[in-house]
Amino acid sequence: MQQNHPMTTYFNELVNAVVDIVKIDSTRQPAKDGFPFGEGVAECLRFFLELAQSFGFETKNYDNYVGEVIFGEGEDFAVLAHLDVVPVGSGWKYPPFAGVINDDPSDGGVLGTKIWGRGTIDDKAPAMACLYVLKALKDEGFIPKRTIKLIVGCNEESGWGCIEHYKKVAKLPEEGFTPDGDFPPIYAEKGIYHFFSDFKIENAPFTSLKAGEAANMVCPDAYATLTKEAALLLKDYKNPIANTQFFFNEERSELHVKGKSAHGSMPQLGANALQAMLAFFASFNPSVKRCYDVLFLDCGGLKNLQDETGPLTMSPDVATYENGILTVLTDVRYPATLPLSAVENILREQNVDFRIDHYQAPIYNDPKGRLISTLTSVYNRATGKSESPVAIGGGTYARALKCGCAFGPTHVSEEALAHQPNEYITLDCLRLISEIYYDAIKELTK
Repeated sequence: MQQNHPMTTYFNELVNAVVDIVKIDSTRQPAKDGFPFGEGVAECLRFFLELAQSFGFETKNYDNYVGEVIFGEGEDFAVLAHLDVVPVGSGWKYPPFAGVINDDPSDGGVLGTKIWGRGTIDDKAPAMACLYVLKALKDEGFIPKRTIKLIVGCNEESGWGCIEHYKKVAKLPEEGFTPDGDFPPIYAEKGIYHFFSDFKIENAPFTSLKAGEAANMVCPDAYATLTKEAALLLKDYKNPIANTQFFFNEERSELHVKGKSAHGSMPQLGANALQAMLAFFASFNPSVKRCYDVLFLDCGGLKNLQDETGPLTMSPDVATYENGILTVLTDVRYPATLPLSAVENILREQNVDFRIDHYQAPIYNDPKGRLISTLTSVYNRATGKSESPVAIGGGTYARALKCGCAFGPTHVSEEALAHQPNEYITLDCLRLISEIYYDAIKELTK
């Protein structure tokens, strides 16, 4: 962090704004007239745009799908952020929409050093930091030679309907970055492929089964009502899946498996409750074993696909059981230089009954191009490091741009907090990213 940086003046105000916006529950809710993703995220968008208006910026609200803050003239430059958040899940130390600044020494270190809540990292605090960057630049009299469009979407976590709507009613800039990934700059993102697969279960050991909350969240909880035979087998079963726990209610014959959530692109950081549950059923039921072998043991070898952007990851995260069919929704992140057909061909070879739910093509930018090289230089100068651009499995708004990348807010080596309980941002991180985004936006638009 730099001494006497222009963002220092705005820091306390920024902290208060982050706390306020985190208090708004912006998880996706059923659509209503005028509220395509529910009233909560629309309220969050209203709050953000009204704050921007109070700073003197021109703003636009595109039908509560997406909004933008406009500053400057000339060729468009995008900063793409989002205000919606994933479901909160369970296991929170503080209420997820309270915007608590920690008051417990057990949270680590000095009191008051972290803001807790859903969206603090992904992506409300970074979005708010970028808004205050624009305010700081405007207040100092900076005149950008490009039109900076701070675009804030309301549906990034569950389908990108916000960006699709924006493309219909406005012109999306060709170049920019999103503060919704990792540092250093991300030059490539793997392809994202969510698919449903159906498995017919003979002599099902359960009468009901439900697991997971979202395709891009490692399954934290799984529930099933067991048959009498399965309940008897459970008594002597030893769960082999690390960091998962079994809880059985004998009166209701209900099994609850608890795991640990993580981002779907990094399943190794979580503990998949669905995996633990299906491992139990697979130990004695051939139909479930077939499902388990394909999706968790990867008998087809999908995870052998890899390139410079890393190996394929696979995370089966949501499951339901109905009319004898177990349906599983799986999150796959495949190497950026490979075609989608490489994934689908392996599924076909395994005779898997699958259908697409969601797809985003990979992106690949020249690490030595102006955008990536400038952001790399800004990051290294601010941190005193000497790092090179990286590739990730996460999917960001950068894919919407002809030339775009993800840029922060956390370092690729740091603990992943997005999509997990007890999400937080440290005040040091908030201060650092506000300075980095200030330098980056000014450098790329001067």
